[in-house]
Amino acid sequence: MMKITLILFLTITLISQGYSGRCGEPHNSLNDCHIDSQCQKLEDCCDDYKKQCGRRALASVSDAEIKSLSEMLYKLDHNRATTSELVIDPQTLISSSETGSRDDASSRPLFKQVSSTLLSKPTYKALLNLLDNYRRVTGEVEDVPSQEVQEQDTFLQQTMNTDVGRELYNFLHSKGIYSSQSEFIQDLKMMWFGLYSRSSGKLDSSGFEHIFAGEIKGGKVSGFHNWLQLYLNEKQGLLNYYSHSFNGPWTTYPDVLGMQFEWDGYFKEVGSAFIGSSPEFDLAIYSLCYITRPGKKCYVSLGGQTLGIQTYTWDNSSYGDGKKYIASAYPTTP
Repeated sequence: MMKITLILFLTITLISQGYSGRCGEPHNSLNDCHIDSQCQKLEDCCDDYKKQCGRRALASVSDAEIKSLSEMLYKLDHNRATTSELVIDPQTLISSSETGSRDDASSRPLFKQVSSTLLSKPTYKALLNLLDNYRRVTGEVEDVPSQEVQEQDTFLQQTMNTDVGRELYNFLHSKGIYSSQSEFIQDLKMMWFGLYSRSSGKLDSSGFEHIFAGEIKGGKVSGFHNWLQLYLNEKQGLLNYYSHSFNGPWTTYPDVLGMQFEWDGYFKEVGSAFIGSSPEFDLAIYSLCYITRPGKKCYVSLGGQTLGIQTYTWDNSSYGDGKKYIASAYPTTP
């Protein structure tokens, strides 16, 4: 009688706690359902596997694995700009103590040449189609007509058609974080394009808008960490490049710059961005760090050089089962 009571107690306890106590266990064929790292591939996971073990799956991604994967993504970025496709003119280097001076120390534009061949690549075209979809001032509601939704889908699908996108998914899938590519793409769509409010309770922002397109908040430039958006606005006469306070150690693209610039009358004291990277590379590196180290500094390795990526979560609203939208992500500079 005591043995039966104990079994019933253990069973009730296991049900009440979900299966969290078994997360990461070795595969056991005697179990009715499974919590091991291969269960999604074998399609025999317990019903609440994601809820109970999702965080543990993320915790299983080590710093060394992030560096190894980022190095691979760097090598697989076949769509990065070559030095003949992209020519920049960084000009004046200033100290970190001078970044708030608002002095235009560079008389020439940052971008000297950007090849039309580069911009015609599928992921570049898909990104360019997205960049004019946003009202940059926070507090103004973002309308998202069906055409823009389709542009989001096209951008995400095009990134997944690259070696960079496939490598990132395969890694996260192997860790049990995503069970299918369609699930991964849908989560990216919500994480990056899901709307939330930065001002006045209006749905005025998203991670993509903040990071790739840039915003104006409180009379200052906020976000704006994508080199293609920098190039487009400089070409249109809307952006005036002032100087740079950091130039990464890379001699080929992608490189990293920490810049000072004025965007249509609004100042950015330090705007860091990859330069010459493909759109899929930016999305992959930021997503990798946000998914595995949300709200923390994540260290990646690119061409043997270590770089910090800072991400922030949006904590005022969520999607799905309590997931957080991405608030910001950028390369850190001294």
